[in-house]
Amino acid sequence: MCHPKIPQTMKLPPLKKLNYAMAIQWIIFLPVILPLCLVFGALQGIVNMVGTMAQRMILDIES
Repeated sequence: MCHPKIPQTMKLPPLKKLNYAMAIQWIIFLPVILPLCLVFGALQGIVNMVGTMAQRMILDIES
C-alpha cells in the first residue's frame, strides 16, 4: 500500500518571525495587568453580591 504524496499547494506556510517588541511588551505589562484584572473582577463581584443581597433584604422586609 502506497500513501499518496501531499500536493505542493497543501504545504503549511512558514511560521512568521517572532515580534520581539510585542513579546517584551507582554512580559513587562502582564504582571501589571493581570493583578489589576483580578482585583477589579473581585471588587465587581463583591459589589454585585451586595446589591443582590440588599434587594433581597428589601423584598423580605416589605413582604
